[in-house]
Amino acid sequence: MMNTQIFSALAQKENGTNLGGRVIRSGGLVAFPTETVYGLGANGLDGEAVSRIFEAKGRPSDNPLILHVAKKSDVKPLWRHVPEAARRLMDAFWPGPLTLIFLKSDIVPDEVTAGLPTVAVRMPEHKTALALIRAAGVPIAAPSANLSGRPSPTTAEHVIADMDGRIDMIIDGGPCRVGVESTVLTLVGRPTILRPGGITREMLEPVIGPVEISPAVLNPLAEGETAASPGMKYRHYAPDAQVIVAEGSPRRAASLICREYETAEAEGKRCVILATEQTRGCYRDKRCDIIGDRDMPSTLCVGLFAALRRYSGEVDVIFAEGVPTSEQGLAYMNRLLRASSFNVIRC
Repeated sequence: MMNTQIFSALAQKENGTNLGGRVIRSGGLVAFPTETVYGLGANGLDGEAVSRIFEAKGRPSDNPLILHVAKKSDVKPLWRHVPEAARRLMDAFWPGPLTLIFLKSDIVPDEVTAGLPTVAVRMPEHKTALALIRAAGVPIAAPSANLSGRPSPTTAEHVIADMDGRIDMIIDGGPCRVGVESTVLTLVGRPTILRPGGITREMLEPVIGPVEISPAVLNPLAEGETAASPGMKYRHYAPDAQVIVAEGSPRRAASLICREYETAEAEGKRCVILATEQTRGCYRDKRCDIIGDRDMPSTLCVGLFAALRRYSGEVDVIFAEGVPTSEQGLAYMNRLLRASSFNVIRC
């Protein structure tokens, strides 16, 4: 166990990011806020430092990482070249929750890419994250700052619960605005979303034309298939409880959840329902948590990981309503299905 230093980005501002930059340069690990979730950062050009991320998280080494940069021009040395589609996307969405994948250059260690010929890069839209990257003077490799497989952290308290004693430093920047990880778009071949997030296909297509969605977004990876992006593993974002997703119209899904809830409760299981504003009145005397509005799926994205953490270990079964997969509903369902290991009941 190491002594993990905790700094408030609001109270200490430059002191925390300057110290964090020195920790990164010296090969250490720093958890930091972004607009999506908290990241666990290391020097992205130092393979040995990057390996410490996998050790701290208990993360499989075949799961690639994302390099975080502070300005658009930082991409040039990391890719073989910058394609025109990437330039248009960076102009439209950077800084922001969009990660772009292209062929890597020789300076990117294999530890970052899990041995793949490509590397993922993004420029976060968070003052503290950008200040930390500038202070470090190198691209920062960073997955989410949680133990592998657990729900991603959207507050510093979540990071402390998982990482205290495992890493050098945590910078507390308050709650994350988006609440789910960035959209990951590969530009090798046809532009394809490998992981949905706050930047949707509907937003991307006016900039670069048709965008495909990988079948693995809403389905498990095929046996033996390599994860080309973070977040593609079968079980991910999972709490210490069984998660069951009910798909169907709001009222029918709520009715199905009520029946399953009563069956589980009769078996002595502790249950909770993650519901939407539209079904607020459907669950009567059952334990229920309204986490967002199905007509504004971005609100569900903001609330999901915190809710999964809130009930992890406190209940035995978490029931959750499925939503349509348009706009940011795709990102919500991608996380929810993986948290449930694709345990879905349908009307």
